[in-house]
Amino acid sequence: MYRDLTKGNITKTIILFVLPMMAGNLLQQFYNIADTLIVGRFLGSNALAAVGSAYTLMTFLTSILLGLSMGAGALFSIYQGQGDTQRLKAAVLHAFGLIFVIAAVLNVGVYLFIDPIMAFLHVPKQVYPLMRDYLWIIFAGVGAAFLYNFFAGLLRAMGNSSVPLIFLSISACLNIGLDLLFVLVFGWGVKGAAGATVIAQYAAGLGITLYTFIRCKNFLPSRTDLRWNGHILREICSLSILTCVQQSVMNFGILMVQGLVNSFGPVIMAAFAAAVKIDSFAYMPVQDFGNAFSTFVAQNYGAGKEERIRIGIKKSVQLTLLFCIFVSAVVVLFARPLMLLFVQPQETEILAEGVKYLRIVALFYWGIGCLFLLYGFYRAVKRPGMSVVLTVISLGMRVLLAYLLSAFVGVTGIWAAIPVGWILADVTGLVYYRCHKKDLMKFTGPPLEGEL
Repeated sequence: MYRDLTKGNITKTIILFVLPMMAGNLLQQFYNIADTLIVGRFLGSNALAAVGSAYTLMTFLTSILLGLSMGAGALFSIYQGQGDTQRLKAAVLHAFGLIFVIAAVLNVGVYLFIDPIMAFLHVPKQVYPLMRDYLWIIFAGVGAAFLYNFFAGLLRAMGNSSVPLIFLSISACLNIGLDLLFVLVFGWGVKGAAGATVIAQYAAGLGITLYTFIRCKNFLPSRTDLRWNGHILREICSLSILTCVQQSVMNFGILMVQGLVNSFGPVIMAAFAAAVKIDSFAYMPVQDFGNAFSTFVAQNYGAGKEERIRIGIKKSVQLTLLFCIFVSAVVVLFARPLMLLFVQPQETEILAEGVKYLRIVALFYWGIGCLFLLYGFYRAVKRPGMSVVLTVISLGMRVLLAYLLSAFVGVTGIWAAIPVGWILADVTGLVYYRCHKKDLMKFTGPPLEGEL
């Protein structure tokens, strides 16, 4: 179903659009958790540490493709709001070519530099062979991540958030089934868990690609549209590359924190691996809400509906804060039972450290919720550079404080640094919005034909 986000009740429109996105990403987190849960329960703490650390690396790599697709999606939404099908098709063509080339280079690069990457992450000797085996297989899923994120971004930009959910649901069920088969029945260990994930990723990536080519030809360029458009390529590069920088800086910062965590040994690695899965699952819905909010703003920006954007901002902030308060309470109260999903009761050190992490970070989910809204807003109004600034502040302070505080109070300093970074970025983003509100909302319209 395709939704026109420029019309109708704002709260209802955003909620109905975002629900399939939330469900889809919760499923995605669920099958990531399935890897961790099965590995942690049946293969031991070293395997859990290997898979958890590899997950952080793969999140960084996927974030590059996701950022490019999100940036392109913002432009797709603006053209959709303008009703400009010609520019939309040209944008799809140029964005696909650009992101395809980057994905191919990235995929080759990670295989060539797998050992230097692991050295950078300070992977302990007892975890190294397991993590290398897992990465060698999981890197094969980069192509699938490109296909799924690109075409899911296109469909969502057009107002269709349901179809990406369908393919992700199929992928999640397939991943869990193959995890159980490959790890428990065939005994393939971490290689089996990685193989299950890659197969499931390709099921989603190829499936949504075929669907788009068969059912959504009106969004795709025909032979007559296969021509160079320098203006649109520059627009895509401006939005996509800066959004990619924002996403990759965010996850590179997390990767640097992962390296610091790894230096504390397998127990802390395992605790962090399990706690981060819970953490990601808890605040993933507000990240999806930020992405849906971005599509809403972009379509209305393209349509020149400033007042509708202002009302949407107020409604979105209210909904985000309510959700974050609820989720924070759940995670703080049930931190230990949640950790026990991944860790055996006798692993008392891992349990204690994971619970400490969750109870420190979960109190400040409202900070990351507001930050996702700011990212989405600035991307939608063609100010992706501001999203980069906020990410640098958030992650820069997080990394700096993590290394500084850990020298004095150990790993607790790493956990405490996370919310501080969120809050500082929120304050910066809100101050900038207050100072430049009129300019940010001002719609300049499409370029003149002579500029194409």
